[in-house]
Amino acid sequence: MIGILALVFAGLAALLHVYIFVLESVRWTQPKTWKVFGIADQQTADATRPMAYNQGFYNLFLAVGAIVGIVFWVVNGIGDVAGRTLLIFSLGSMLAAALVLITSGAKYLRPASIQGTLPLIGLILAIFA
Repeated sequence: MIGILALVFAGLAALLHVYIFVLESVRWTQPKTWKVFGIADQQTADATRPMAYNQGFYNLFLAVGAIVGIVFWVVNGIGDVAGRTLLIFSLGSMLAAALVLITSGAKYLRPASIQGTLPLIGLILAIFA
């Protein structure tokens, strides 16, 4: 049961990070998106686009790692070392990124919580499954 919950939370964390990728790498210069990230105006969104584009791909790669780990775990069973290792690494990296975000200032506590809660739960469950 713990293993199934680990996979569910890992899948949700992966989906969240794919969504963040879309926001940062695909929709960054759209007003609805830059307002979500506290960008003041179109000029600032345009100026920060290369950074956001790059950052979005980091989120995508973490999501892909978690998805591949989930697939290995499901196909090969809970004892699959490669799937479990990849899943723990990907979720741990997502959590670490959220913790780094917190160090950027108090105003980032809410987004860091959103970004880090699902990976934290999935990580704990994956370790103890």
